[in-house]
Amino acid sequence: MAVNSEHAGHRARKRKFVRDFGIEALEEHEILEVLLYYAIPMKDTNPIAHQLLKKFGSISAVFDAPFDVLCKSGLSENAAFMVKYIPELLSVYMSDKYDKENTIVDMNNLPQKFINRYLGKKNEIVYLLLMDSKYRELYFDIVSKGNITNADINITKICELAVSYSARYAIISHNHPSGSSLPSKADILATINLSQALRSLNVKLLDHFVVADLDCVSFYDANILFNSREEYEASGIYSYPLFGD
Repeated sequence: MAVNSEHAGHRARKRKFVRDFGIEALEEHEILEVLLYYAIPMKDTNPIAHQLLKKFGSISAVFDAPFDVLCKSGLSENAAFMVKYIPELLSVYMSDKYDKENTIVDMNNLPQKFINRYLGKKNEIVYLLLMDSKYRELYFDIVSKGNITNADINITKICELAVSYSARYAIISHNHPSGSSLPSKADILATINLSQALRSLNVKLLDHFVVADLDCVSFYDANILFNSREEYEASGIYSYPLFGD
């Protein structure tokens, strides 16, 4: 069964419009409509796009919806896979484009460097960035994966990687997919333990970023990158209620 000529003509006109004016000229439902052309070749995708936006509220919410929920909302498995693939693809694109322009790490653009890695990620993930004495990137990858609320900082693995790459500096990050970017007391204590372990290997932990969507908190900038638990407990931050979870 083929798409009828009128519908095929509509798709051709819509694709030409995107080529001529760019995707930003489309309405939200039209963006979804065009995307779904390539997973749903034999149906009018316009009403499906409207239905998805009505159910989820925005195009980003559609992309962030769980796979099984999308399937229950009228999409085939192929279509749901395509929708879920877009944020992951964007994350790879952004990381490849902006993380590899220079081997020297741009210390002024670090928050964005880490934010790019979390685009489309729905579970907690810990990233590790290792650099040499000249701040050249040696390693930047995932060192731990968890669920939507927790991912352990694997100190042993991080230390082994630091030694393997002869690193001088390290930065870690983790995300809060379902919360704010405010670090918890557990985050601070885990960072202290990691910093002490790395220091014993002559590796300095420069920062720890906590990412939530497009927001990013730097431990260094927030003055919570403590050298020891005693230093942390002596600070006013220790008793601050927002850091009590």
